[in-house]
Amino acid sequence: MIRAHELHKSFGTILAVDGVSFEIRAGETFGLLGPNGAGKTTTIHMLVGLLRPDAGRVEIDGEPDPTRAAVRRNIGIAPQALSLYDELTGGENLALFGGLYGFRGRVLRDHVERALEFAGLADRGKHRVKTYSGGMKRRLNLATALMHDPPVLLCDEPTVGVDPQSRNRIFESIERLRAEGRTILYTTHYMEEAQRLCDRVAIMDHGRVLALDTIENLIAAHGGKSVVTAELEQPPADPSLVGGILEGTSLRIDTAQPLEEVGRLAAAGVKFATLHVDRPDLETVFLELTGRRLRD
Repeated sequence: MIRAHELHKSFGTILAVDGVSFEIRAGETFGLLGPNGAGKTTTIHMLVGLLRPDAGRVEIDGEPDPTRAAVRRNIGIAPQALSLYDELTGGENLALFGGLYGFRGRVLRDHVERALEFAGLADRGKHRVKTYSGGMKRRLNLATALMHDPPVLLCDEPTVGVDPQSRNRIFESIERLRAEGRTILYTTHYMEEAQRLCDRVAIMDHGRVLALDTIENLIAAHGGKSVVTAELEQPPADPSLVGGILEGTSLRIDTAQPLEEVGRLAAAGVKFATLHVDRPDLETVFLELTGRRLRD
């Protein structure tokens, strides 16, 4: 459905995107993750034709030119910067975007009503957007991207600065859209969002794709071992049987098979006062690939 092949983009001496390639399958929710300045937004701008690549090519459902009106009608964009007018009401914002796609009269009103319901704003549609909370604005921003019922949706950091309730509502909306069979590109800094929503994930940094796979496969390849930490009821009679790092009654074991390791210790007669297993997750993978140094 969406294909990026060897995309390059520079701004003066700054190389923002350096040979990015990936393919998003029809009906897939695809995560694009990376720290600030990784090249995510520049990549999205090339996908939708807002920027022309210096090299490489983009295809949307087999079409090689995303600037064509017929191609853009198949794409909805919820940008990181809110595309809303504060002095207009929620309904007027939606009507404005619907009008750009040629909707008029009863058809336009129906689209606005459905979009307000989708965003959970049916009771606030006549209120000016400047009175909305940050979460309400984010939900309306997503709804504007869906006014023309596109099969492809691009969401760039859709939960930035929102409250937990609005964040969960956006999650549920994305899951609903995925169940309808839409193709979704989802960029975020929040690893738990990607783990919940995305079928596959590409991790970018310094303009390149560092890894691309299912979350399960990324964790297996880059996450490292699980860590078992325990406080024992008493020191073991034979410390050599325990393995790991034992200091008094405090135990730490790094292992690829934590449950098997705990079972082995229990079978050997080790009694636990406390037991905790830390498994690698997508955040572990992200930090392993992009580093732990702060980015400004």
